[in-house]
Amino acid sequence: MEIILVFSSSYLSGSVPFGLILTKIFSGKDVRKIGSGNIGATNVLRAGNKYLAALTLFLDTLKGYVPVLLTGYFFNEYIYISALSSFLGHVFPIWLNFKGGKGVATYLGILIAFSYSLSVLFCFTWLILFFIFNYSSISSIFSSLTIFVTTFIRETAQSANPEVISDVHLSKILFILLILIIFTHKKNIINLKNNTEPKIKL
Repeated sequence: MEIILVFSSSYLSGSVPFGLILTKIFSGKDVRKIGSGNIGATNVLRAGNKYLAALTLFLDTLKGYVPVLLTGYFFNEYIYISALSSFLGHVFPIWLNFKGGKGVATYLGILIAFSYSLSVLFCFTWLILFFIFNYSSISSIFSSLTIFVTTFIRETAQSANPEVISDVHLSKILFILLILIIFTHKKNIINLKNNTEPKIKL
């Protein structure tokens, strides 16, 4: 019963389409008919409002952070299920025929709930790559890859030390989320290959 509660509440939290709701309310636009048609912060930015994009980023981050934080407090053994469920909620929201966002902001929220240091590393890597290439997709994919590799190396080193209690499951969930992020960016990868991926201007 507890696992069902965790899954459903985390999924529903992740499935709230803040980007769509905010652009509808404050600009009267349907973000799904703009740019990539995505409901995330990057496409909200393409709609022409930096403040709505920033608010969308913040709220989409909370969608990952809050359920994982609460699950860790009340049902810690299901914390990874909560992380995956909230991410899937954003990417495949039931309210929008399972056509949601790319999940990067929600991934960041999940990361913050797990580790402040990893979330800082993610943001730092994302910003560096963005200022070099000006592609949100490249920044998101390679920053997620950096987090997985860093966590995997750290856990491998810790498991080799019998005096250190290591949680080897974090790298596993981060690997799953990495694969999902690559999947949600498949069109961007094709566009990058064809040199048709639009750059983001702040």
